[in-house]
Amino acid sequence: LSGLDPAQPYFQDTPIEVRLDKSDAEFVDIIHTDSAPTIPYLGKYSTPLTAIGHLDFYPNGGKQMPGCGKNPVSQIVDLDGIWEGTRDFVACNHLRSYKYYSDSIIYPDGFLGYSCASYDVFETERCFPCPPEGCPNMGHFADKFKGKIKDDFLKLYLNTGEAKDFPLWRYKVTMILSGKHKVKGYVNIALYGSGGNTRQHQIIKGTLQPDNTYTSFIDAEVNVGSVRKVKFLWNNNWINPTFPKLGAATITVQSGENG
Repeated sequence: LSGLDPAQPYFQDTPIEVRLDKSDAEFVDIIHTDSAPTIPYLGKYSTPLTAIGHLDFYPNGGKQMPGCGKNPVSQIVDLDGIWEGTRDFVACNHLRSYKYYSDSIIYPDGFLGYSCASYDVFETERCFPCPPEGCPNMGHFADKFKGKIKDDFLKLYLNTGEAKDFPLWRYKVTMILSGKHKVKGYVNIALYGSGGNTRQHQIIKGTLQPDNTYTSFIDAEVNVGSVRKVKFLWNNNWINPTFPKLGAATITVQSGENG
């Protein structure tokens, strides 16, 4: 049984006979997409961050979904029509749950949820990569993880795209810079692999110090597969008459899915 952002009024903090909970089926998975107050201090539209199923997924932290804060006019005049756009304007975060679910049918390898104490911890290196038993897939294929659940409640975190197609695949990039002088600017990289190529993703912005190690996460819009090439680009933001040179001594790419 899949709960798609189970909504709050007369629901949250009620007895289990009233609300959805893990005793309602052999396997209950939940997608939380709108646990922030709709009107601050006057209640919420959905359940809080409390875990209520066997697997509880919190995409983007479970509160504010990417793409839901865009211009109201552009949101209402939606590619899928004014009715769909108007619904998104009124309850965009809430409705993301079913859109993620429908995308999960098309991408059975997508929406990997990483077991973590919180979204803040997820953004560090402590919940990466997936453990030996793997990570469950949010959505239609969550039940593939049914026999692997060890904890009473499993809270899982992931990021999604701003618009369809929503799934992203997580990689950790560790880079040692080479050069003679530090400069200010940014570094972008793109991954090329057997499954496809990514756009450029920013790894560092600020002071670029040769011999320093920099680590960042990439939530890629494609499952790269086996990485075959990494494109490294840097820019120092303004014209520098000394024409500084900067390179990458090493770039290590680690897949979240299999380590």
